[in-house]
Amino acid sequence: MSTPATADRTRFLRLVLALDAAVTGVNGLAYLAGAGLLTDLLGPDAGLLRGLGIFLLGYGAAVGLLAARGTVSRAATMAVIGVNLAWALGSVAAVLTGVLEFTTIGAVWAIAQALVVAVFAELQITGLRRLR
Repeated sequence: MSTPATADRTRFLRLVLALDAAVTGVNGLAYLAGAGLLTDLLGPDAGLLRGLGIFLLGYGAAVGLLAARGTVSRAATMAVIGVNLAWALGSVAAVLTGVLEFTTIGAVWAIAQALVVAVFAELQITGLRRLR
């Protein structure tokens, strides 16, 4: 059980993790449920979008569980930060290389969501620093 002082120090990190989980889950649900429509808008094939949707739903659930645990694990939070940074960099690389054949809207979306994910990573780093 957390003490009130510990709970206060973890509040920011828990909030950021919970927001990350929610945004990730909504994004995953959109990719999974709307893959057929999104492939025309964004460019990547519907099968890839469905696969990304499944990954994002699972990842979002895991991040949500981390946010809800009695004790926030530093190691698990560092893993989330690592995955978020890899996602952001991978998204930018996918746009720059053209490997996923994004439409213009898809490229803008990929860069925008990469920025959001990078901001989540930075806020999570800030949350870990507050625990010191």
